[in-house]
Amino acid sequence: MQNIPLPTNNPNLLLDLVTMKMPYGKYKGYILCDIPEYYLVWMHSNGFPEGKLGMLLSTMYEIKLNGLEYLLKSLKS
Repeated sequence: MQNIPLPTNNPNLLLDLVTMKMPYGKYKGYILCDIPEYYLVWMHSNGFPEGKLGMLLSTMYEIKLNGLEYLLKSLKS
């Protein structure tokens, strides 16, 4: 399992999840919060990418896994 740094001091994290698009792969062009849970589960088991994208995808995985999508609803335009 990867050691991905926690986004403890980034207040814009949730905004990034509802605005940033996946840059490659099967869901290229999808907003990160719209990537299906099964794909995030697959990425979790195969390893998230390095850097900010990996941290955001890992965070989105945890949000979906724990049923916390409501946190993003008011941020989506």
